[in-house]
Amino acid sequence: MFSNLPPVTKALLIANGIAFVLQQLLGDMTFAPFMLWPLGDSGVDPYASMQTFLPWQLVSYGFLHGGFAHLAFNMLALVMFGAPLEYTWGNRRFATYYFTCVIGAGLCQLAVASWAVSQGGGAYPTIGASGGVFGLLLAYGMLFPNQRVMLLIPPIPMKARTLVIVYGAIELLLGITGTQSTVAHFAHLGGMLFGWLLIRYWRGQPPFGKRGPPRPRIVR
Repeated sequence: MFSNLPPVTKALLIANGIAFVLQQLLGDMTFAPFMLWPLGDSGVDPYASMQTFLPWQLVSYGFLHGGFAHLAFNMLALVMFGAPLEYTWGNRRFATYYFTCVIGAGLCQLAVASWAVSQGGGAYPTIGASGGVFGLLLAYGMLFPNQRVMLLIPPIPMKARTLVIVYGAIELLLGITGTQSTVAHFAHLGGMLFGWLLIRYWRGQPPFGKRGPPRPRIVR
């Protein structure tokens, strides 16, 4: 199965796997400069020099994970949704889309986390490919809306379009209520948002494309 995957999807799987092995061998704090840190004072002296936002973190954070389950879930979703999209779009467009979602998710999380720090909250790093994966989920739902997808938990089938709506609503609810505060819900939403905007841009649809001619008014 692995040999049949398209090249960009395969490369992302390998890169994430290598990064995870290195995390286990060298320790998470070795990679602190590559995690996504919020703007503002971290307030933690031992690693203060490493707990600073740096531009490359908007990409590098997407290759680090907090545990095997975290990695496995994201890589499974990458294969499920990424491979069909890459076959449809081609390598270059797929890579552009994926990294746009990763960076967009990072920007949204950076804004939310930096605001939290300014309000006296703690500065915690964000890691994981979930922002890119949620962007892939959205694209899959837009390109293949009626395709049946089987959830793992609970194991029920539903249309891809329905899955996108359900996951988006759940992430928005959890983000607003602060439930599961250790999960970057706004990064997930950011990945979906930037993915949606990029697809609209490619299609020449508002807010990027020109609107069609106005509909004629009916005089009654």
